[in-house]
Amino acid sequence: MDWGSIFRNGGQAAFGPVAIYTALAAIGLNIQFGYTGLLNFGQAAFAAAGAYGIAVSVTTYGLSFWTGVAIALFASIMLAIVLGVPTLRLRSDYLAIVTIAAAEIVRLIVRSVRYTATLGGTDGLQGFTGRFYEISPLHGNEYGFWFIKYSRDDTWISIVGWLLVAFCCLVTFLLIRSPWGRIVKAIREDEDAVRSLGKNTYWYKMQSLILGGVFGAFSGIVFALSKHSVNPDDYATKFTFTALAVLILGGTARVIGPVIGAIIFTGALQAVDVFTREAIRVGYLPSWLIDDSKVAIVRLIFVGLVIVLLMIFRPQGILGDRREALIRDR
Repeated sequence: MDWGSIFRNGGQAAFGPVAIYTALAAIGLNIQFGYTGLLNFGQAAFAAAGAYGIAVSVTTYGLSFWTGVAIALFASIMLAIVLGVPTLRLRSDYLAIVTIAAAEIVRLIVRSVRYTATLGGTDGLQGFTGRFYEISPLHGNEYGFWFIKYSRDDTWISIVGWLLVAFCCLVTFLLIRSPWGRIVKAIREDEDAVRSLGKNTYWYKMQSLILGGVFGAFSGIVFALSKHSVNPDDYATKFTFTALAVLILGGTARVIGPVIGAIIFTGALQAVDVFTREAIRVGYLPSWLIDDSKVAIVRLIFVGLVIVLLMIFRPQGILGDRREALIRDR
C-alpha cells in the first residue's frame, strides 16, 4: 500500500480549505451552542448568505469584491435577526426547528428556476473570485511544507483562511473572558437566574446568534472562494451537521476546540478514503465486498462510528470539560 499517498492526502485535507471553512462554521456554532446554549441547526443558511452575498454582488450586479464581502456579512446579520426575533423569547428547541427549516428554505430559493438570472439556479454562479486571487503575492506553481503541498490558489486561500480562523478564535477568546462572555455562559446555565438580575437575556442571545451567523458567513465565503463557484446543494443540512460533528469532536465551549476538531475530522475522512481505495487496489478488500463506488459511504460509516464511540466514552469531546457538558445538557 502507498502509505505516503495516504498520509499526504490526509495532511493536505487537514490543513487545507475544507478544514478552514468547516472550522469557521464550527466556531460560529460554538458561540451559539457551546457558550450560549442556542440550538442552531441552520448554519448552512448563514454560509449560503455569505457565499451568495459575494457571488451575486460581483457576478450578477458587477460590484467590487470588497463590496460583495460587506454585503455578504450584512446578509448574515439580517438573516440572524429574522430568525431570532420570533424564536429567541421561546425555548431553544424552537430555534432549532426554525433554523433547520430556514436553511432548507434558503437552499430551495437559491436553486429555484424563477431566480436563475440572479442566483444561478441549480448551476450556481462563477466568475467572482478573480479579484481575490489577483491580490495574491504568490507567483510559484506549488507551495507547502514537508510532504504537504498545495497549488498556488489553494495556498493563498489557505493562508487567508487560517488567518481568518485565528482572528475568529481571538475574538471568541476576548469576548468569552469579558463580562459579555460571563453573561452568555450564565444564560446557558440558568436563563431565569440571569433575567432575575435585570439582564436582557433576549438581547444577549440575539447578539450571540448574530456573531455566530457572521462566522458562518465567513465560512461560506471561504467555501465559495476555494471552489471558485457557489452551488445551492453545497449548503444542505449536511453542511450544518458536519460542523456540529466537528464542534463535538473538538469539544464545545473551548476556543480552540472547533479548530482541532476540523483538522482531525477532515484529515481522517480523507485518509480513510485513500486507505480504503489502496486496500481495494492491492487486494486486501475483495471486489465482491466493496468497490471504488462505495468508498465514500465506507469513510462516512467509519468516521460516524468513531464519533459514536467518542460520545460514549468522552462526550465532552477531545478538549471539552465534562462539567460544562453536564451543565449544558441539564
